[in-house]
Amino acid sequence: MASQTGQNASEGAKTVSHWTTAKSLLPYLWVKGRWDLRWRVILALSFLVAAKFIGVYVPFLFKDTVDALSPKATAEAIAIAIPTGLIIGYGIARVLSLLFGELRDAVFVKVGQHALRQVALKTFRHLHNLSLSFHLERKTGGLSRIIERGTKGIDFLLRFMLFNILPTLLEIVLISSIFWVKFGFLYAAVTFAALASYIYFTIAVTEWRLKFRREMNDQDTKANTKAIDSLINFETVKYFTNEEHESRRYDKALERFESAAVRSQFSLTLLNVGQGLIISLGLVFVLWMGAQGVVQGKYTIGEYVLINSLLIQIYMPLNFLGFVYREIKQSLTDMEKMFEVISTHSDVTDNVDAKDLEINGGGVLFRDVKFHYAKNRPILKGINFIVPAGTTTAIVGASGAGKSTISRILFRFYDIAEGGVSVDGQDIRTITQKSLREQIGVVPQDTVLFNDTILYNIRYGRPDATDEEVIEAARLAQIHSFIEALPEGYDTEVGERGLKLSGGEKQRVAIARTILKNPAILLLDEATSALDSQTERDIQASLEQISKDRTTIVIAHRLSTIVDSDEILVMDAGEIVERGTHSELLDMQGMYADMWQRQLEVKEAKEKLVKLEA
Repeated sequence: MASQTGQNASEGAKTVSHWTTAKSLLPYLWVKGRWDLRWRVILALSFLVAAKFIGVYVPFLFKDTVDALSPKATAEAIAIAIPTGLIIGYGIARVLSLLFGELRDAVFVKVGQHALRQVALKTFRHLHNLSLSFHLERKTGGLSRIIERGTKGIDFLLRFMLFNILPTLLEIVLISSIFWVKFGFLYAAVTFAALASYIYFTIAVTEWRLKFRREMNDQDTKANTKAIDSLINFETVKYFTNEEHESRRYDKALERFESAAVRSQFSLTLLNVGQGLIISLGLVFVLWMGAQGVVQGKYTIGEYVLINSLLIQIYMPLNFLGFVYREIKQSLTDMEKMFEVISTHSDVTDNVDAKDLEINGGGVLFRDVKFHYAKNRPILKGINFIVPAGTTTAIVGASGAGKSTISRILFRFYDIAEGGVSVDGQDIRTITQKSLREQIGVVPQDTVLFNDTILYNIRYGRPDATDEEVIEAARLAQIHSFIEALPEGYDTEVGERGLKLSGGEKQRVAIARTILKNPAILLLDEATSALDSQTERDIQASLEQISKDRTTIVIAHRLSTIVDSDEILVMDAGEIVERGTHSELLDMQGMYADMWQRQLEVKEAKEKLVKLEA
């Protein structure tokens, strides 16, 4: 009993959630301050009502035509006036019903497309406003499929809820009233009982089979995630010749989708057969009563035809209503998942009274900063350091020491647990994220480019920059000559994630992009650690040029790149264990000196190997 109660409560919560989801679309339909769109809604609904009233009247014209052609009508009436007028009127009424329906769609399409655009834009903006932790935990393939299905669900709901559910309900009320008034209560009662049975059966079976549709969606999302993840990591798959392994993983996901799809189709067959049986029973019973009335002389042949026409007219959209109900339920489920994403709150938000950052050199201060991703795993343990405006500070240490975490905290991808981080004396938690990030330029170790042209990727640093400014930034990054030598120059496509360019070329594009941004603070996050020695020297020269007169924080792997830094911080296990200039740290004979010695030995070994090979 307790389990059943819990299930009922869960279903009730889903119903409430469905209603909440449906109601959340109303502001997009009845847009505040947009009377041009509101009048379109009013006009579309007016056309909808007109189309249904004319549609219900059409069978009456057909009934009068049949009666006019019956043996009781006079030969003169049959030959001249009555049938001709009725037939023409019947044709006009059908055309008007179709015309009003098409006008309804034409008038409403701008409202629907505007709503879709606003929801899609809101979702897109929200995704970019969410914190880094959300995107690290989410799988891009699954997220894109959730948004895609949610948008399609909104489109379906807008079109069919307004222009199928509402008109069908209006038609049911009109035709049931006609049966009651014209043919008596019994006809209306039988018709209503058939309709009620059909609706109840449809809802009950649809609710039962929704679990199969949900399972299909889940497996579809998992299969899509695996496919996209595998294709994004195309090179890694090739490195390990794991094409068959990836195919097996994808096939298993498709197999589970196939199984769910088969069960879903079988349940759909049961639903369709049951719906057809209920409709047929109701139709046969009412027509039998009508036939009895004709035999008894109560009704004319035309009225019998009218009964059949009204029943067919009400059952045809009702039959379609079964499909629409199923799809609306699915659309609401898909929309709920998308709105769950929209309702997700960012871990990092601006204060209500947050102000824009006022730059005065770009000095950076970390004061007793403590940070953790998980409470039982501290990453930074009371970090203290100052980077005076216009100077360069390098941070070195073993992997996992917390070096890159410092850059992410300064960029405010994460908020700290304790302490304070400030820029020019302003705590970064009290200023807007946008103004902070506008003043920080990042050259990461792994540069990811957009699948567009070199021109687009450099201009991304400042989208309103002129071509001349882009070219000047490329010159400063020492990549202009390379770009000019390409057949398509700056219009060269770089490929997915910039894979058509080498590591050094991508880094130069990243440097040019940062130069164009012209930030006050520069973050170099192991920007040359993955490059060969010659490319590293070339890129290092570019980095030194753009770091002049800027506050620069360098997270370094190769110590040879940071010997001229104003201060070097040595980190270990989330703490700064040494600090000073290059020469001062060597004199300490501590961790930094050991790291320097190891790198010298590796460098000497490589040089000996090169000589032997020569």
